[in-house]
Amino acid sequence: MKHRNRIGLRASRLLVGLCFSMAIHAAAEPLPLKRAVELALTHATTTGIAAADTQRAFSAFREGRNNYIPQLIFGSGLGKSWGFPLSLEGSAPSVFNINSQSALFNPALKLFTSAARTEWQATTIQNKDQRAQVIQDTVLSYAELNKWEQRIAQLHAEATSAAQLEQALAERVREGVDSPLEQTKARLAAARVRLRVAEADGSADVLRAHLAKLTGQPAAGIQTVGDSMPAFPAVAQEDDLASQAEKNSPIVLAAEQRARAQYLRAQGEHRSLWPSIDFVAQYARLARYNNYDLYYQRFEPNNATVGVAIRFPFVNFSQRARAQGADADAVKATRQAEAAKNQVSEETLKLQRAVRQMEAAQEVAQLEYEVAKANLDALQTRLDAGNATIKNLGESRAQASERYIALQDTTFELQRARVGLLRSTGELEKWINGSN
Repeated sequence: MKHRNRIGLRASRLLVGLCFSMAIHAAAEPLPLKRAVELALTHATTTGIAAADTQRAFSAFREGRNNYIPQLIFGSGLGKSWGFPLSLEGSAPSVFNINSQSALFNPALKLFTSAARTEWQATTIQNKDQRAQVIQDTVLSYAELNKWEQRIAQLHAEATSAAQLEQALAERVREGVDSPLEQTKARLAAARVRLRVAEADGSADVLRAHLAKLTGQPAAGIQTVGDSMPAFPAVAQEDDLASQAEKNSPIVLAAEQRARAQYLRAQGEHRSLWPSIDFVAQYARLARYNNYDLYYQRFEPNNATVGVAIRFPFVNFSQRARAQGADADAVKATRQAEAAKNQVSEETLKLQRAVRQMEAAQEVAQLEYEVAKANLDALQTRLDAGNATIKNLGESRAQASERYIALQDTTFELQRARVGLLRSTGELEKWINGSN
């Protein structure tokens, strides 16, 4: 009687847990995959960081370009003079003054500005890769959460059946039909199911929390829609997807642009040894209390100067060394771009072959599950006819459960490989925008 109460207590707890899980599931609102991606692109911290990097690079380009626009500085050099009017901070004492300066001919500045523009373009391309990273993270988290949600529903049904089987075997043990060992095996099977339920619930909660941070939605309100994921395009093993990835991958394009920017920057360091010409202008309002009328024949309160400042850097060994260091950085950036291209090509080829392998593995897992499910149905029919035992039914049900879990895991790994391949070839965002 005491053992029967323990079994009933475990069954009651399992029923309460199932009801609680179903209540949470019912309270959540369906969130299609495309909507989840749209929210993630708006709320994800990675997207915000990428946008800030792009803005910073654009500001650096504008900083160099605006050197060609005259800059106006208003100031004053107020002060009392005793004797000859000495300068204040390099300028003659004045009531107020206006200074203006801009670049007219500066080969180094021109190349530095081109380098900053190229760096801005590289950052913009890198921003596309950051968007693809957010999309990939969202899609994979969504697909994995959908896997766990389906598994939880399946495990709850298995847990109910396992509890019923455990109770039935307990009755047979009391009647002397089966040995206590069979009852222990049934308890072990039920405990394994409960362990899987706890694992599935924990994994689903973690993924919901992650998606909540990505999308800005409450974790408790996230429920996946299984058929909202668009169909994956067919992958032909004879297609040269590695070359396509080299041409379209934002990682490769950004690395090539950064190498170009570093080359222009190095050329600018060399051009810093060339002559340069700046436009300069100055106006100053002078006062008599600075004794200008005592030391100059004619006092003029309003004074202006307009001209050019020409510089010829004949000897500058420090700048030469700086230019040589910039050349080394340009060579390094070029090699890094080549390494990025090779890495993307190799990873794309691995993903392309992995898709083929996982498709074959999924077919095997699907057939194994179908066989196990058919055996379970046949055994249930035999049990109803009295030609099989409850023990055989429990073993067949456990095998079918194992095959179902293996099929789910294989399907998710195939989805992971396909999503990674779409990102490598630059078609991930196009694929997700094709969903409904």
